[in-house]
Amino acid sequence: MAAGKRQVRELAASDRQVRDKTLSDRAYESILAKIMDGDIPVGGKLPTEQVLSEELGVSRPVLRQALKQLREDDVVVSRQGSGSYVKRRPEGAVRDFAPVGSIADIQRTFEFRAAIEGEAAYLAAERRLESDLRELREALQELDRCITNGELGVAADEAFHVAVCNAADNKYFVAARSSMKSNILTGMNLTRNLSLTKPQDRLKLVQSEHYAIYDAIERSDQAAARDAMRSHVENARKRIFEG
Repeated sequence: MAAGKRQVRELAASDRQVRDKTLSDRAYESILAKIMDGDIPVGGKLPTEQVLSEELGVSRPVLRQALKQLREDDVVVSRQGSGSYVKRRPEGAVRDFAPVGSIADIQRTFEFRAAIEGEAAYLAAERRLESDLRELREALQELDRCITNGELGVAADEAFHVAVCNAADNKYFVAARSSMKSNILTGMNLTRNLSLTKPQDRLKLVQSEHYAIYDAIERSDQAAARDAMRSHVENARKRIFEG
């Protein structure tokens, strides 16, 4: 009987966490929209937690989760004893390429990728075969061609990252990434479309990060491969909100 009650409590707590996460995502998107629309300018102070929680219809703990994510995205900054301020205004183009309500999920997907693909790159540096290196080079060459011709290059970008997972020689990396493929492609479409709105140097910078991953894998430098991959994925996440 006691075990049954404990399971009920655990399920209730789990349901509450999921509900809070959904609410915090909605609050996050709402505050982000206000910033992107210019309702709260760069340097401007966000309303107090009490005002925001009432306006958005969420509890203050839920609101704090949303504000924490905005701080991690480098969109707002908190000043002790003063409140939260807008640090940067993401471009409106973000909403042209990201489905409504999807930005929180896209950011979470990048976190997943940094963890999974960082470790895949680490093992790839140890286990890669010449055929793996060839597959990576082919993807890089296709990306170079896309940059030269001003093409999006999502398929080639995806091929490169899949090749890293294949080189790790562990089917579970491939399976874990495949389970998130639609989310990953949404993020890639967003980041590469945003890069096309910038000077070509932006895509060249992204490509230099791909080459850093390849070079570390080719040298069998496991730590460097992991760091290069994690840095690349984290940079992609941050570039969404460059402003």
